[in-house]
Amino acid sequence: MIGGTHLHLDDMAVWNDRLHQLEVIGVHAETPTVRTFVFRADPGLWFRYRPGQFVTLELPIEGGPLLRTYTLSSSPSRPLSVAVTVKAQAESIGTRWMFDHLRIGMRLRAYGPTGHFTHVAHPASRYLFVSAGSGITPMMAMLRWIADVAPDSDIAFVTAARSPDELIFRHELELLDRQMPKLALSMIVRDTPPGVAWTGHRGRLDATRLPILVPDMLTREVFCCGPDGFMDTVRGILADAGHDMARYHQESFGDLPVATRQAPAEQVAPDADAATIRFLESDVAAVAPAGQTVLEIARSVGVRIPAACESGLCGTCRISLAAGAVDMNHNGGILDEDIADGYILACCSVPRGDVQVGA
Repeated sequence: MIGGTHLHLDDMAVWNDRLHQLEVIGVHAETPTVRTFVFRADPGLWFRYRPGQFVTLELPIEGGPLLRTYTLSSSPSRPLSVAVTVKAQAESIGTRWMFDHLRIGMRLRAYGPTGHFTHVAHPASRYLFVSAGSGITPMMAMLRWIADVAPDSDIAFVTAARSPDELIFRHELELLDRQMPKLALSMIVRDTPPGVAWTGHRGRLDATRLPILVPDMLTREVFCCGPDGFMDTVRGILADAGHDMARYHQESFGDLPVATRQAPAEQVAPDADAATIRFLESDVAAVAPAGQTVLEIARSVGVRIPAACESGLCGTCRISLAAGAVDMNHNGGILDEDIADGYILACCSVPRGDVQVGA
């Protein structure tokens, strides 16, 4: 029941990042430095995504919007809301703004969900989810999905933190460990502050400890997320042990830097035969200098296309290609089905002749 009306998903529309905003409906402290922000769509809409994917939030900070990319910690098995779990970093403008200003009832623009870091794309009989710090976020999304739809799955879940009070989702993990018969949970902390009770593992994850925690690690599909040094260590342990590295997957980005307030690209003097690009929604036409991306050209003529990573990774700058062709060199920020439906990423697409795009 939604708003007093009985609705089935078949009667509802899927949330569209180009048409709809998100409304904050919950803010929860996970640890002293980590909070979960829960969002809903407008009534009659639901969210469709894969566990482990991410969204880009447009934060209305003073001086202009700031785009930041965060992994969803929620599960698509509960499709009427989504959540991001973020850690406050002293140097992070985005997360600090969220901690200080984001409140229940506020509305934000968001883009996505997108991303390829999901167990759904790699079916297996056994999984190993290994993480450190806030890298647990996509692992929790995948585990929540599995707990809802296939609770008898064989999962080894290893997560590390500096201290017990920094273990994100600790109590939910302990509950799931009791409920899921084939979930093997291992939590490791580096330090135990005075007066804090802890009976779990202490130390660091290394080549001695990981095989003890997960003796059959070489038989598992592995997903890893955390600081770069941590992922390097896990990848090295598995490679040295003879793991099939085609079955190893890692997520390396989180709070991506802003890219929307850069200066417009410098104009290049076109030759007589230069191609043209038309931005249909803005009703603007421009010369397409050789080698410049759709995003660079858009900025040069004042057409705003949201963008965050500018490396073809986050998918924020996805737009429709209405006519013509482009050379697109992305890094996983767009799905094959989106490309088949006529979408491109503006940040890494170079016009190949005259084109028309939806921006």
